[in-house]
Amino acid sequence: MLNHHKPSLRVLHVASVLSVLLICCVSGDAAESRKRPNILFAFADDWGRYASAYADADGPGTMNDVIHTPHFDRVAGEGVLFKNAFVTAPSCTPCRSSLLSGQYFFRTGLGAILQGARWDSNIPSYPLILKKAGYHIGETYKVWTPGSPVDAPYGAGKFGYQGAGTKFNQFSQNVTKMVSNGKSIEMAKEVLYDEVMGNFNDFLEDRPEDQPFCYWFGPTLVHRKWIKGSGKELWGIDPDKLKGKMPAFLPDVHEVRQDMADYFGEIQAFDAALGLMLEQLEEMGELDNTLVVVSGDHGAPGFPNGKCSLYDFGVGVPLAVRWGGQNEGRVVEDFINLMDLAPTFLEAAHEPIPEVMTGRSFVSILESNQSGWVNPERNWVITGRERHVAKARKGQIPYPQRALRTSSYLYIINFKPERWPMGDPFHLDFEQRPSLDKIINNTFV
Repeated sequence: MLNHHKPSLRVLHVASVLSVLLICCVSGDAAESRKRPNILFAFADDWGRYASAYADADGPGTMNDVIHTPHFDRVAGEGVLFKNAFVTAPSCTPCRSSLLSGQYFFRTGLGAILQGARWDSNIPSYPLILKKAGYHIGETYKVWTPGSPVDAPYGAGKFGYQGAGTKFNQFSQNVTKMVSNGKSIEMAKEVLYDEVMGNFNDFLEDRPEDQPFCYWFGPTLVHRKWIKGSGKELWGIDPDKLKGKMPAFLPDVHEVRQDMADYFGEIQAFDAALGLMLEQLEEMGELDNTLVVVSGDHGAPGFPNGKCSLYDFGVGVPLAVRWGGQNEGRVVEDFINLMDLAPTFLEAAHEPIPEVMTGRSFVSILESNQSGWVNPERNWVITGRERHVAKARKGQIPYPQRALRTSSYLYIINFKPERWPMGDPFHLDFEQRPSLDKIINNTFV
């Protein structure tokens, strides 16, 4: 008697084939959906490694206990927080030359300096590669400047979106001014947030339907100057809460703590803008198909061992990455150099990585489910500097340095130690010394 409940071998074979085809189709659809993700890169001027997500990662007792960055923390919590992210150079133009080209800054010719920088059009840059590959690209605020042509590696202004304004770049100044004219602090902030979203929405509205996008959000508000006392006034950051948490090389006195609190206030404003863009993408149903990367171009400005220095306070930066909310909540120890972003973006978009790029894609880390050390070979970075301010030394000569940073050591080479690191001394003669007021107010770095 036949058992009608038992399938024949032929039926089993057909079912197996159909199952495999179904799995392949589903996998293919998933791969296709991740094949060409949108890219949102939020990149703040002068933002060192300060975000509340690092308070948990590093443990209590650091300045990260005081800062509050819920939207950076969201990206990290729904993706990956990198503990060891560094720039190749602690100066904006060479750092950006490196990031955009996917190469060490010293391989970018005159892109390796700040003032007097020129872009070599023969150097491939990831935004223009993505543009050629069919991406809708755009940028707001600062990309590559000072340098000539301005924003050259991102299309020299052809893809800029700032029709809604640029006042967000001077956040504390403009909020303070509006408050003095009668607005509440929150209403004044909203004016600047509306500008951010106006620019972002203009970019999104220009995108052809179903075309992936690559957007660079690069405000300069974290760069000095900022309004003294604005950290507490606008954000409620109490400088005294930093007491006992300052780096050992900084004076733990009220004036320095207040300056740091003001710096943190600008970071929190940047974070608020990030949150608005994430919210917009979520409402559009685009967030999970967007590779979100958040970082800064070097360490804190105007502090010893910070900007223009190869110590961690100068070259260490925050880095959080979210891609579809998968494998979320990981904290990764692997060393990342921001020049690694260019090949990462290209691999994520399934574009060939130019051989000239010295950066290493970390897509495999993003797709991993591991925390801690994922790739044991990623245990070092090389950083360096040449020249920041052109007139720092007679003849516009640089102060060339290179550094090797590992998990245990930092080795810095000064190739011209006889030169002054921050420039030739001036005003040493008593009669030419600047007034105390000038020294106090001359904080632009």
